Amino acid sequence: DKANMFPLIQRCCFNTPFKLQKFTGPSLLLHGKNKRAWSCLALRLQGHARPLSASLSLKPAAPYTAKLQAFHTSLPVFKKKTPAESEAESQESLGSLKDCPKPALYLSLGGLIPFVAVPLAMAMQGTYYPELAFAQVTYGAVTASFLGGMRWGFALPENSPAKPDWLNLANGTVPPLLAWQALFFKDVTQGVAMLMVALGIALHYDISLLSTYPRWFKVLRVVGTVVMVLSLLATVALKAFLEREQSDDRKIQQN
Repeated sequence: DKANMFPLIQRCCFNTPFKLQKFTGPSLLLHGKNKRAWSCLALRLQGHARPLSASLSLKPAAPYTAKLQAFHTSLPVFKKKTPAESEAESQESLGSLKDCPKPALYLSLGGLIPFVAVPLAMAMQGTYYPELAFAQVTYGAVTASFLGGMRWGFALPENSPAKPDWLNLANGTVPPLLAWQALFFKDVTQGVAMLMVALGIALHYDISLLSTYPRWFKVLRVVGTVVMVLSLLATVALKAFLEREQSDDRKIQQN
């Protein structure tokens, strides 16, 4: 068995020429008695034999790598916005506001004066005036009605990208109806809450549903709505704060 295994080991572990492979197991065993024959065999093996590690050539497995990459199922890495990208977006918004036509910009800013003037006057005088607060809510209802009617004016022309269908025209009537209901509340706080809902719905319609509006108009609408809502909230906060102070002063005077 040992004589039969030696040729197999010789061919597997060494890349020897055909001449050396002629030395089979029995012949090597016969030559094993002669030290000189063993030394000659060792010299010939050292000159012609190569180890298995040297005979093997590692070839690049490009096709197999491509197949493995095809089955790559790692989770996608979501790219986070860098500070430079956020600054670029803010600059783009400011650029869009600068692109606004001057009549539209100045008239929109002028239309915000009644909203800002009411809480500012109350804060400067330190007195809450219910008449001024109701006038502010009334002006807000008129503004919401104007924003709703603006959708009709945008959808009615023949060359308009918005069709005069049920969706566009019905959405134009929702803000005025909500603003009209705000005038029926005796408490200004409830009226302000209803009015803010009407202004928020009108902003949602202009930003989301009508994507054909120019970017400068959308930025202008966002800025205007934020100023209106903050002014209404300031009036409600002054009402709660100043009325409490006035009631405390009355109690002190009575005592």
